[in-house]
Amino acid sequence: MWKSESLLALLLLVFAGPALAQESLIDPDSFRGPAADRRAFREGDLLTVYVLEAARARSGASTDAASELGIRVSVDSPNTDYSAGVGLTGSNGVGAETARVGELRAQISVRVVGLQPGGVLEIAGEQVLVVNGERQQIRLSGLVRPEDVSADNSVWSHRIADANVELTGAGVVSASQRQSVIYRLFKWLRLM
Repeated sequence: MWKSESLLALLLLVFAGPALAQESLIDPDSFRGPAADRRAFREGDLLTVYVLEAARARSGASTDAASELGIRVSVDSPNTDYSAGVGLTGSNGVGAETARVGELRAQISVRVVGLQPGGVLEIAGEQVLVVNGERQQIRLSGLVRPEDVSADNSVWSHRIADANVELTGAGVVSASQRQSVIYRLFKWLRLM
């Protein structure tokens, strides 16, 4: 009796095995085990980016120029002395300096939108924040090497190649910072 049950089980595995495997609840292409690494590695995965960017630029120039031209004539006679002189002096000093400081700190989740050779991840994402009617939008895109993604599935913005980080704002505060047309016209005419 044992032999017939074993033979029946063997026949079931041989003929029904492929049918049972096709009806699996697990997709072998996308399955990650409970102990698997949770870092982004394929298209559609999410990644957290810590944005900490600071840019400072300073430029200065100065010019000093001075020139002097003098002509002096004197005539002496036994009774009088005539003396005349003409002089021209000029100096010019010009200085200019510009400085620009920008800083952005944010945390944004992005999506892997493509893969490049070597497993390099193409990422892109945006975040919109509205506070008191002021709308701020952060957009970020770039390339991330898999080894730069930490174990908690995050990456710092300075580790992103070809990074494009854009912060724009629109609302009452932004509108109040814009110059009026009249002001810009007077500035163009150099009246201000």
